[in-house]
Amino acid sequence: MFVLVTYDVNITSPLGQNRLRQVAKTCLNYGKRVQNSVFECVLTEAQFVLLKDKLSEIISQSDDSICFYKLGNNWKRHVERIGKDTSVDVTDVLIL
Repeated sequence: MFVLVTYDVNITSPLGQNRLRQVAKTCLNYGKRVQNSVFECVLTEAQFVLLKDKLSEIISQSDDSICFYKLGNNWKRHVERIGKDTSVDVTDVLIL
Protein backbone atom coordinates (compact mmCIF):
# COMPACT_ATOMS: atom_id res chain seq x y z
CA MET A 1 0.00 0.00 0.00
CA PHE A 2 1.09 3.57 -0.63
CA VAL A 3 1.44 5.71 2.50
CA LEU A 4 2.24 9.40 2.68
CA VAL A 5 4.00 10.22 5.96
CA THR A 6 4.09 13.81 7.20
CA TYR A 7 5.49 15.05 10.47
CA ASP A 8 6.04 18.13 12.57
CA VAL A 9 8.69 17.88 15.28
CA ASN A 10 9.17 20.69 17.80
CA ILE A 11 12.85 21.69 17.45
CA THR A 12 13.02 24.41 20.12
CA SER A 13 15.28 22.20 22.21
CA PRO A 14 18.36 20.09 21.39
CA LEU A 15 16.28 16.98 22.14
CA GLY A 16 13.75 18.10 19.53
CA GLN A 17 16.47 18.52 16.92
CA ASN A 18 17.67 15.00 17.70
CA ARG A 19 14.11 13.62 17.38
CA LEU A 20 13.74 15.37 14.02
CA ARG A 21 16.87 13.67 12.69
CA GLN A 22 15.75 10.29 14.05
CA VAL A 23 12.28 10.60 12.49
CA ALA A 24 13.76 11.54 9.10
CA LYS A 25 16.32 8.72 9.24
CA THR A 26 13.63 6.18 10.13
CA CYS A 27 11.35 7.37 7.31
CA LEU A 28 14.27 7.15 4.85
CA ASN A 29 14.52 3.45 5.68
CA TYR A 30 10.96 2.96 4.45
CA GLY A 31 10.47 5.42 1.62
CA LYS A 32 11.50 8.46 -0.41
CA ARG A 33 11.63 12.05 0.84
CA VAL A 34 9.58 14.25 -1.48
CA GLN A 35 9.64 17.44 0.63
CA ASN A 36 10.94 18.45 4.03
CA SER A 37 9.03 16.31 6.52
CA VAL A 38 7.08 14.44 3.79
CA PHE A 39 7.83 10.89 2.66
CA GLU A 40 6.21 8.56 0.12
CA CYS A 41 6.35 4.91 1.16
CA VAL A 42 5.16 1.68 -0.43
CA LEU A 43 4.67 -0.73 2.46
CA THR A 44 3.13 -4.01 3.42
CA GLU A 45 0.71 -3.88 6.35
CA ALA A 46 3.43 -5.39 8.58
CA GLN A 47 5.96 -2.74 7.51
CA PHE A 48 3.38 -0.01 8.14
CA VAL A 49 2.77 -1.24 11.69
CA LEU A 50 6.53 -1.47 12.32
CA LEU A 51 7.11 2.07 10.98
CA LYS A 52 4.33 3.48 13.18
CA ASP A 53 5.75 1.69 16.22
CA LYS A 54 9.28 2.96 15.59
CA LEU A 55 8.13 6.54 15.06
CA SER A 56 5.91 6.42 18.15
CA GLU A 57 8.96 5.52 20.22
CA ILE A 58 10.95 8.47 18.82
CA ILE A 59 8.55 11.40 19.05
CA SER A 60 7.36 13.37 22.03
CA GLN A 61 3.63 12.64 22.25
CA SER A 62 3.01 16.10 23.74
CA ASP A 63 5.18 18.18 21.36
CA ASP A 64 5.34 16.39 17.98
CA SER A 65 2.88 14.98 15.46
CA ILE A 66 2.95 12.48 12.61
CA CYS A 67 0.18 11.88 10.06
CA PHE A 68 -0.14 8.77 7.90
CA TYR A 69 -2.24 9.03 4.74
CA LYS A 70 -2.99 5.53 3.43
CA LEU A 71 -3.74 5.69 -0.30
CA GLY A 72 -3.94 1.93 -0.72
CA ASN A 73 -2.71 -0.23 -3.58
CA ASN A 74 -4.35 1.72 -6.44
CA TRP A 75 -2.57 4.90 -5.45
CA LYS A 76 -1.16 5.83 -8.87
CA ARG A 77 -4.51 7.10 -10.10
CA HIS A 78 -4.86 9.29 -6.98
CA VAL A 79 -1.48 11.05 -7.19
CA GLU A 80 -0.97 14.06 -9.44
CA ARG A 81 2.16 16.19 -9.62
CA ILE A 82 2.63 19.72 -10.89
CA GLY A 83 6.04 21.24 -11.56
CA LYS A 84 9.40 19.59 -11.07
CA ASP A 85 8.98 15.90 -10.36
CA THR A 86 11.76 14.83 -8.02
CA SER A 87 10.11 11.57 -7.07
CA VAL A 88 11.24 8.09 -7.99
CA ASP A 89 8.81 5.38 -9.01
CA VAL A 90 8.98 3.44 -5.77
CA THR A 91 7.63 0.31 -7.45
CA ASP A 92 10.47 0.11 -10.00
CA VAL A 93 13.70 -1.79 -9.49
CA LEU A 94 16.44 0.38 -8.00
CA ILE A 95 20.04 -0.57 -8.75
CA LEU A 96 22.72 0.93 -6.52
